[in-house]
This record gives sequence, structure tokens and C-alpha cells, in this order.
Amino acid sequence: MTIEIDQGSGFCFGVTRAISKAEEELAGSKTLYCLGDIVHNGQECTRLQQLGLITIEHNEFNELHDATVLLRAHGEPPSTYHIATENHLELVDATCPVVLHLQERIKKEYVTDPTHQKQIVIFGKNGHAEVLGLVGQTEGTAIVIETPEEAQKLDFHRDICLYSQTTKSLDGFRKTVEFIQQHIHPSATFSYYDTICRQVANRMPHIREFASRHDVVLFVCGKKSSNGKALFEQCLSANPHSYMIDAASDIDMSWLEGYESVGICGATSTPKWLMDECKVRIEELLGCHE
Repeated sequence: MTIEIDQGSGFCFGVTRAISKAEEELAGSKTLYCLGDIVHNGQECTRLQQLGLITIEHNEFNELHDATVLLRAHGEPPSTYHIATENHLELVDATCPVVLHLQERIKKEYVTDPTHQKQIVIFGKNGHAEVLGLVGQTEGTAIVIETPEEAQKLDFHRDICLYSQTTKSLDGFRKTVEFIQQHIHPSATFSYYDTICRQVANRMPHIREFASRHDVVLFVCGKKSSNGKALFEQCLSANPHSYMIDAASDIDMSWLEGYESVGICGATSTPKWLMDECKVRIEELLGCHE
């Protein structure tokens, strides 16, 4: 049996940068808090916890004083920075540069429209950490739509400005643009900006091609990852013998019986070491390491 790990899978630039910053701080024996899971992968979060990283939620952050807090790649709303100043918190800001640029664009769009007649719309997942940071740039007034169909709730007699969460589907964004174009009133203007990260978007066609080359696909991904769910759907569309697993212990060898090739891939939040562990586990179960 051949086992191939997809070299195009694994952490995106933003996640790699955030984890490197965390490791650097922890190497100095400093107590380091992280606001929310640093990455949507339980195995990697556990590894960093063992190094000393303490994950806190926003309610705990609000009560924290005189400490060092890492902001993950997803970004934060302005209110987080205000609280940090009030509570004398030192921030290690690991916001992804792509997300940071998008936040700045949305904020500029908002402040240059003082009467707020324009609807600022974000194509993204409601409640997602990145989306909360983007909506925060508009003092909570931006409208979030998760699917092209949800664009129906917009007021098509008012101007619309559309942005996208950086990790959303390019196809879904294009369909949303088409829907709004078809329904916008002639008296209103519609502007849209494709703000999807290409490092993430390009993984969609790549992972379909990878999945189609193998008899069975093991997609390694944390259960909280939105990007992982979207990529796994691409795997399934290309290969019905695709299975989502969280760790090597989830592997069921009955999935592999009678097949000759296995492909192991993952999300932008999946560490390389976890995919390596899955390959080693299969080899052990096959008796390759005896």
C-alpha cells in the first residue's frame, strides 16, 4: 500500500506565524495567555498547552490585569484593544496580515460614510472569530450573510458594499455577487471586493485533485475548523471514500481494506506532525514497523 501526505496541506502563513510567536514567548518562560484557541485543532492546542500556553475566553480576558496576551491570527475587534489598554495588558498581536488589511479596509469604508447610508456586508460565518473582528470595525453594524441565499435579507434600494471573510469559498462569494447584481435597484450602487486569501482559496482545486488520485482519503482536521469542513466537502466530491479524522487513533483499518493507495491531507489549521502521525499509525497497523 502506498501512503502519501499532501505537501499542500497544513498550516497557512497566518497560523504558522501565530504559533511561532507563541513558541517564542513561551521559550522565555513568560506566562502567556491566548485569547481563544490559537488554532482550530485540538491536538495542536494541547501541544502548546503543554508548553505553557493558557487559553482564555473573552469574559476572562475582560477581568485579566497586568499580563501578556497573544491575539491569534483571526484578529480582534477594536473593543479588545481598548480593554487591553484599560487593564494594562501587553499584547502579542499575531493577527494575520491579510486579515489586518481587510479590517483596515472595512473600517475606512465605515468612517468615510458618516451618515451610514451604505450597507456594509460581510460574506462569512456568523460568530466566527475573524468575522467578529471585521464586524467590530463597523461598531457592530455590518450585515453578515453565510450563503448567497441569505443576501435576500438586504435592502436592495440602498447602496451595498460587499467583502468576504478571508477563508470563505470563492464560488460562494461569486454566487453572492451575482445574486446582488440581479436584485440591486437601479437607484442604488453595489461595490464588491474579493478579499478571500488566495493561499486558502487555491487549496480547493488542489485538494480535489489530490483526493481523486487516491483510493482512500484521510482528511485530518479539528472539529471546530470552518476551513476544514469546506475542504473536506471538496475531498468527498472528488472521492466518496474520504474520511474526516481528528487524530491517528480515529483511523479504522476497515476503510483501507482492498485498496492500494491512501492519501492523507488536512486543513489550514492542521499541523504537519499530525498528518505524519497518521501515516506512521497506518504503517504500524500494516506491520511495516515490526
